[in-house]
Amino acid sequence: MKVKTKAYGLIDIDERQKITFSQGLFGFETFKEYVLLDAERQPFYWLQSVDCEEVAFVLINPFQFRPDYEVDIDNEELVEIGVSDPEKVLIFSIVTIPPDGSPMTANLLGPLVINRDTRQGRQVVLADPCWKTKHDVIAELAGGRNISC
Repeated sequence: MKVKTKAYGLIDIDERQKITFSQGLFGFETFKEYVLLDAERQPFYWLQSVDCEEVAFVLINPFQFRPDYEVDIDNEELVEIGVSDPEKVLIFSIVTIPPDGSPMTANLLGPLVINRDTRQGRQVVLADPCWKTKHDVIAELAGGRNISC
């Protein structure tokens, strides 16, 4: 399958990279089909809309910079994407890279939860007040291993 991407232009995608968010993402509810791509720079990924090349998100595995991150998700939300085994879940945070040079941040309050087997995903909102929509990724990667909420 070929997909027009914001980062790489027109590329071939393996069907196994396709992820469906039946409810879309917050603010982008009309876009349901995405592909997950490795970014040129690790530890980042791209989540690219299949329907609109201008809709793409930079993602990061939040556990890479916040080992204390806890994702308490309502079981009903997991059932909606077919999760019965928590080991079969991928968790990502959407990264914001401001054009003005201010710190790159990750949204730990609204993670993306993806069922590895079915490739169904959902964005959830966590109830824990410890997590915010803007966590400074670089600061927490550099010295934040000891950061607590």
